[in-house]
Amino acid sequence: MQEISQPNTKISNITAKASDLPEPGISKNLLDPIDRISEILFGLIMALTFTCTISVAGETNVRSMLVAAIGCNIAWGLVDAVMSLLMKLTENGHNLRIFNFIRHTKNIQKAHTYIANALPPVIAKVLEQDELELIRQKLLKLQEVPKVIRLKIIDFRMALGIFLLVFLSTFPVALPFFFMEDVKIALRTSNLVAIMMMFLCGWFLGKYSGRNKLIMGITMCTIGTALLLITIALGG
Repeated sequence: MQEISQPNTKISNITAKASDLPEPGISKNLLDPIDRISEILFGLIMALTFTCTISVAGETNVRSMLVAAIGCNIAWGLVDAVMSLLMKLTENGHNLRIFNFIRHTKNIQKAHTYIANALPPVIAKVLEQDELELIRQKLLKLQEVPKVIRLKIIDFRMALGIFLLVFLSTFPVALPFFFMEDVKIALRTSNLVAIMMMFLCGWFLGKYSGRNKLIMGITMCTIGTALLLITIALGG
């Protein structure tokens, strides 16, 4: 009887631990957290390449450098937004090619491979051949097959979101220079704001990935600072 009760205890312990795990959650935003934070960091580093050189530019050039920083982020925000639309259009075309290949090929094994590659790896590994074949058969039965997959309204909204993230990330590090007369104090305040933003980006990435939020925040500050120094050293 003891030997039977031990496995049951272990199973109940595993179930109890699993039930205590926080739910990962599903992002309802246009951009997932990784994309949002990446765009914020990109705009932040671009703005810092200007503000960190203010100390050697002279007080009379501060306003013009800030205008240049904002203009640069507007330009790169537009580039990012347009490129996201082009990448989405290309991805749609590639996915349609795969879909048509799966429906028309006589090589069943190759069709299964493409289906498995389209799925998350953790799911693809547990699917058997008959399950992949069931998916293929369901694809063959689809009646409405698009000839071209065009961009949708949501794709343009995502592009707008990318532009706004890159553009708006400029202002928190630029605002101290507009409200503080002492350039040195404004620069220190701006750097502090930038460090806080980097830390928060790392914090939210840690929360999203289930890692230690504090360590991720500190790591993001370190990586962001290193990237900034490299960018400035390379003439960025």
